[in-house]
Amino acid sequence: MSARGRSARRVPPRRLAALLVAGVLAPALTGCAHPADRADGVRGSLHRTASRGADPAPSPAPDAHRRWGLAAPLAPAPRPARPGGASAPGAPPATDLAPVIDRVPTRDPVVFLVYGDGAGQDPRFGELVRDLRLPVTVFLTDRAPGPGHAELARLRPFGVDVQNHTLDHPYLPGLPYAGQRAEICGQRDKLHGRFGVRPDLLRPPHGAHDRETLRAAADCGMSAVVTGRPVPAPDARLNPGDVLVADPPAGTSTTTATLRLLRRVQALGLAVARLTDYV
Repeated sequence: MSARGRSARRVPPRRLAALLVAGVLAPALTGCAHPADRADGVRGSLHRTASRGADPAPSPAPDAHRRWGLAAPLAPAPRPARPGGASAPGAPPATDLAPVIDRVPTRDPVVFLVYGDGAGQDPRFGELVRDLRLPVTVFLTDRAPGPGHAELARLRPFGVDVQNHTLDHPYLPGLPYAGQRAEICGQRDKLHGRFGVRPDLLRPPHGAHDRETLRAAADCGMSAVVTGRPVPAPDARLNPGDVLVADPPAGTSTTTATLRLLRRVQALGLAVARLTDYV
């Protein structure tokens, strides 16, 4: 036997075990287990979760709802029968105009919550999403980028979808096609460059749009224009498939308004679902 072989046999058992453990754990500790993360940092991680049909967020802790004053955990949303809607992701559009969505035609007992930039100004909203693994959609402009935007992007693994709300939040109807395209494609590129996400839903400012909006949205790769519906009055019913614009009224925080809405959702036996699983 060679000297090298005899040396290997003399390694103490405890030392050998330590070396084996280090060999298993070192890739995870140094980032070698995820080459995309090592190359791109947070952006790589976000980009991997940006595709449609991504795995849902892990389940919340069993008692997470109690921290937020909810009587019971949120009901999990069912997996839609045909994730991604009627057309497979990447399929060519049936028309040169993006479709408009104010509700989703589904029999599943689900509603969808959408928000604007203001969600990023309420730090407790991020805590709420993290704790409850709340699958909401936030539509961002580039008018007020900052820590709030970054926080919303970091919430993607917990259920948040980041989508397009134009660059400067203009009133789109009446603007020429070139101007609308610049607003929509420009914010698409900003979100991709800043967070590594590829938005494919547009919520036009104020929900307002015209034919040129729908044409520009389709040309910028948006699969749909989401208008949604205001949250109905407390005594009005929520219906399966409602896309609810959950931005809070003046004087109310996003977190407070969302909790009120979640209690209504629970009372009606509904669940909150991820919009991109159905559209």
